[in-house]
Amino acid sequence: MRKLKMEELNRVSVEEFKEQEKLPVVLVLDNVRSLHNVGSTFRTADAFAVSKIYLCGITGTPPHKEINKTALGATDSVNWEHFTSTAELVEQLKVENNQIIAIEQADRSVSLTDFNPTAGQKYALVFGNEVFGVEDEVMQLADTVIEIPQFGTKHSLNISVAVGVVVWDFLSKLAT
Repeated sequence: MRKLKMEELNRVSVEEFKEQEKLPVVLVLDNVRSLHNVGSTFRTADAFAVSKIYLCGITGTPPHKEINKTALGATDSVNWEHFTSTAELVEQLKVENNQIIAIEQADRSVSLTDFNPTAGQKYALVFGNEVFGVEDEVMQLADTVIEIPQFGTKHSLNISVAVGVVVWDFLSKLAT
């Protein structure tokens, strides 16, 4: 067995990526302070062909060297937009028929393993601040709260890891 060379991976160009069909998922970063988490989210969004990223509140925006360090060019391929207010964005996404899903630990959360996305439905996945999580006002607007099962001693996952876990889960469940 041998590793493939870059030219053997048959990756699409940025232009082809922008035109291809996307996963019916947008990512909402609610006041994410780490620029490395932002960049990693772009890279994951590119890998799984997510429709768009919304960067809200204090979340950093491209171009920025710390975002570019982990995004590795994905800021050029993935559509993104900045909103000052996460709650206002979420209200707009609801009007556009997105199901709003906060990724958070909450009293009535649904385990990611038990949540089954519906084909044809659009989803907005909200990931919160590294310390404070998803804003309370945004939690009240969510249609569902999904919690990633964890079995260790820590209380949370890094946002970039959580994005990868949840988006992969959606992709794999919608592909079946």
